[in-house]
Amino acid sequence: MTPETTRNLEVLVYSDDRQVRQDVMLALGKRPARDLAEVSYSECATGPALIGLVDKGHFDLLILDGEATPVGGMGAARQLKDEIFNCPPILVLIARPQDAWLATWSRADAVASHPINAVLLADAVTGLLRPKMTTSSTVATA
Repeated sequence: MTPETTRNLEVLVYSDDRQVRQDVMLALGKRPARDLAEVSYSECATGPALIGLVDKGHFDLLILDGEATPVGGMGAARQLKDEIFNCPPILVLIARPQDAWLATWSRADAVASHPINAVLLADAVTGLLRPKMTTSSTVATA
Protein backbone atom coordinates (compact mmCIF):
# COMPACT_ATOMS: atom_id res chain seq x y z
CA MET A 1 0.00 0.00 0.00
CA THR A 2 1.33 3.37 -0.95
CA PRO A 3 0.10 6.65 0.50
CA GLU A 4 -1.06 7.78 -2.96
CA THR A 5 -3.43 4.85 -3.41
CA THR A 6 -4.68 4.50 0.14
CA ARG A 7 -7.28 6.55 1.93
CA ASN A 8 -8.36 6.25 5.52
CA LEU A 9 -11.29 3.99 6.20
CA GLU A 10 -14.21 5.87 7.75
CA VAL A 11 -15.99 4.12 10.64
CA LEU A 12 -19.01 5.51 12.49
CA VAL A 13 -19.53 4.28 16.06
CA TYR A 14 -23.03 4.73 17.53
CA SER A 15 -23.91 4.28 21.20
CA ASP A 16 -25.66 6.39 23.80
CA ASP A 17 -22.88 5.29 26.19
CA ARG A 18 -19.62 7.17 25.69
CA GLN A 19 -17.68 4.36 27.37
CA VAL A 20 -18.92 1.84 24.80
CA ARG A 21 -17.82 4.12 21.96
CA GLN A 22 -14.40 4.55 23.57
CA ASP A 23 -14.07 0.80 24.19
CA VAL A 24 -14.79 0.05 20.52
CA MET A 25 -12.27 2.59 19.25
CA LEU A 26 -9.63 1.47 21.76
CA ALA A 27 -10.16 -2.19 20.84
CA LEU A 28 -9.76 -1.50 17.12
CA GLY A 29 -7.04 1.11 17.30
CA LYS A 30 -5.81 3.00 14.26
CA ARG A 31 -5.48 -0.12 12.13
CA PRO A 32 -7.47 -3.30 13.01
CA ALA A 33 -5.26 -5.40 10.69
CA ARG A 34 -1.90 -4.91 9.01
CA ASP A 35 -3.32 -5.04 5.51
CA LEU A 36 -5.93 -2.35 6.17
CA ALA A 37 -5.54 1.39 5.86
CA GLU A 38 -5.77 3.51 8.98
CA VAL A 39 -9.23 4.03 10.40
CA SER A 40 -10.78 7.43 11.08
CA TYR A 41 -13.63 7.37 13.58
CA SER A 42 -16.77 9.45 13.89
CA GLU A 43 -19.03 9.09 16.90
CA CYS A 44 -22.67 9.78 17.62
CA ALA A 45 -24.96 9.19 20.58
CA THR A 46 -28.51 9.67 19.28
CA GLY A 47 -30.65 8.01 16.65
CA PRO A 48 -31.35 11.21 14.69
CA ALA A 49 -27.62 12.06 14.63
CA LEU A 50 -26.86 8.55 13.35
CA ILE A 51 -29.37 8.80 10.51
CA GLY A 52 -28.19 12.29 9.59
CA LEU A 53 -24.50 11.37 9.53
CA VAL A 54 -25.03 8.22 7.48
CA ASP A 55 -27.29 10.11 5.07
CA LYS A 56 -24.70 12.88 4.55
CA GLY A 57 -21.39 11.10 4.95
CA HIS A 58 -19.48 8.34 3.29
CA PHE A 59 -18.67 5.63 5.79
CA ASP A 60 -17.02 2.30 5.12
CA LEU A 61 -18.50 0.68 8.23
CA LEU A 62 -21.11 1.40 10.88
CA ILE A 63 -20.74 -0.07 14.37
CA LEU A 64 -24.03 0.17 16.27
CA ASP A 65 -24.70 -0.59 19.93
CA GLY A 66 -27.66 -2.94 20.16
CA GLU A 67 -28.15 -1.85 23.77
CA ALA A 68 -28.38 1.88 23.01
CA THR A 69 -31.52 3.70 24.13
CA PRO A 70 -33.97 5.00 23.14
CA VAL A 71 -32.96 4.02 19.58
CA GLY A 72 -31.32 0.62 19.68
CA GLY A 73 -28.67 -0.42 17.22
CA MET A 74 -30.72 -3.26 15.77
CA GLY A 75 -33.72 -1.09 14.96
CA ALA A 76 -31.41 1.58 13.57
CA ALA A 77 -29.62 -1.02 11.43
CA ARG A 78 -32.91 -2.17 9.93
CA GLN A 79 -33.96 1.42 9.23
CA LEU A 80 -30.62 2.26 7.62
CA LYS A 81 -30.67 -0.84 5.41
CA ASP A 82 -34.23 0.08 4.31
CA GLU A 83 -33.62 3.79 3.72
CA ILE A 84 -30.00 4.32 2.66
CA PHE A 85 -29.04 3.40 -0.90
CA ASN A 86 -25.82 1.34 -0.83
CA CYS A 87 -25.82 1.34 2.96
CA PRO A 88 -22.36 0.55 4.32
CA PRO A 89 -21.81 -2.73 6.17
CA ILE A 90 -23.17 -2.73 9.71
CA LEU A 91 -21.78 -4.50 12.76
CA VAL A 92 -24.12 -4.63 15.77
CA LEU A 93 -22.88 -5.06 19.33
CA ILE A 94 -25.10 -7.47 21.28
CA ALA A 95 -25.16 -8.17 25.00
CA ARG A 96 -26.52 -11.72 24.85
CA PRO A 97 -25.87 -14.53 22.38
CA GLN A 98 -29.66 -15.04 22.29
CA ASP A 99 -29.94 -11.66 20.53
CA ALA A 100 -28.15 -12.93 17.42
CA TRP A 101 -31.49 -13.73 15.76
CA LEU A 102 -32.55 -10.10 16.22
CA ALA A 103 -29.34 -8.99 14.56
CA THR A 104 -30.30 -11.20 11.61
CA TRP A 105 -33.71 -9.52 11.50
CA SER A 106 -31.98 -6.11 11.54
CA ARG A 107 -29.93 -7.14 8.48
CA ALA A 108 -26.66 -6.50 10.29
CA ASP A 109 -23.68 -7.82 8.35
CA ALA A 110 -21.91 -8.99 11.52
CA VAL A 111 -22.27 -9.08 15.29
CA ALA A 112 -19.87 -8.76 18.19
CA SER A 113 -20.57 -9.11 21.87
CA HIS A 114 -20.58 -6.88 24.92
CA PRO A 115 -18.28 -6.72 26.78
CA ILE A 116 -15.91 -5.93 23.94
CA ASN A 117 -13.41 -8.66 23.06
CA ALA A 118 -10.73 -6.77 21.11
CA VAL A 119 -9.55 -9.79 19.10
CA LEU A 120 -13.01 -10.93 18.03
CA LEU A 121 -14.14 -7.38 17.27
CA ALA A 122 -11.04 -6.71 15.16
CA ASP A 123 -11.61 -9.97 13.24
CA ALA A 124 -15.22 -9.07 12.49
CA VAL A 125 -14.36 -5.50 11.49
CA THR A 126 -11.47 -6.67 9.31
CA GLY A 127 -13.78 -9.06 7.48
CA LEU A 128 -16.14 -6.18 6.70
CA LEU A 129 -13.47 -3.62 5.77
CA ARG A 130 -11.19 -5.80 3.61
CA PRO A 131 -13.54 -5.70 0.61
CA LYS A 132 -13.60 -1.89 0.91
CA MET A 133 -9.80 -1.82 0.62
CA THR A 134 -9.91 -3.96 -2.52
CA THR A 135 -12.53 -1.67 -4.06
CA SER A 136 -10.73 1.55 -3.12
CA SER A 137 -7.38 0.20 -4.33
CA THR A 138 -8.89 -0.85 -7.64
CA VAL A 139 -10.58 2.50 -8.13
CA ALA A 140 -7.52 4.49 -7.05
CA THR A 141 -5.12 2.71 -9.41
CA ALA A 142 -7.40 2.36 -12.45
